[in-house]
Amino acid sequence: MKNILILLIILTSQIFSQNNESSFYSFKQQAISEISQIKDLDQPVVDDNVKQKKSTGLAIVYSLLLPGMGELYADAYDSGVYFTIADGVLWGTYVGMNVYANWQKDRYISYSQTNAGVTPENKDEDYYATIGEYLDIDQYNDQQAFEYNFDEMYDTETHFWKWNTSEERKEYRNMWVSSEQTFNDVRFVVGALLLNRVISAINAVRLVSKYNNNLSQEVGWNVSLGVQSYPDNTSSYNINFITSF
Repeated sequence: MKNILILLIILTSQIFSQNNESSFYSFKQQAISEISQIKDLDQPVVDDNVKQKKSTGLAIVYSLLLPGMGELYADAYDSGVYFTIADGVLWGTYVGMNVYANWQKDRYISYSQTNAGVTPENKDEDYYATIGEYLDIDQYNDQQAFEYNFDEMYDTETHFWKWNTSEERKEYRNMWVSSEQTFNDVRFVVGALLLNRVISAINAVRLVSKYNNNLSQEVGWNVSLGVQSYPDNTSSYNINFITSF
């Protein structure tokens, strides 16, 4: 901006100096001296319309980190905002489902301790799945012995359980199924999170390509200002207009 103001001053002084050269000579020389002290004098002083092309690689990275950011980078967030909203909803669903599944898990473990005499030490997921299908440990062991699966039998001292009624077993089974089904459904939410990122990245690449194509069709212009000194201690200034396609 300073260059432009000085340029206008010089042009004005040049016009008026033709009518009154003695009055404006010193003013003109002072302006030229000011221009000579400006660093990078030959750099453009007006470059408002010249834009840089955007990188599709960056658009992909942004979209993978947070869906919608690739579109924002491509100056087209009006479509990217939906990917951001979807990501927020999916993350909320993911957290909520995990909280619910773990809550149900705590419920059925506590229920088995209260109503079936289960001790929580050294019990794995298979054990908690099994006790929901058999009324007691003896029924389970008899079934394994009948099928010659002796290695699958439980120790009655460490893995004892006995439901008082079938209704209690069914109630436990319902809580276990609810927890396990929710944990399984979480995987679909994770898949949706990944898919949302992939689609956002593809859309961002398309928008960046569109942005760059439009940019190549625009005409940009800039102005550069320079001063040239001569051996006789005189100076002249020049103005360069540059257009880009």
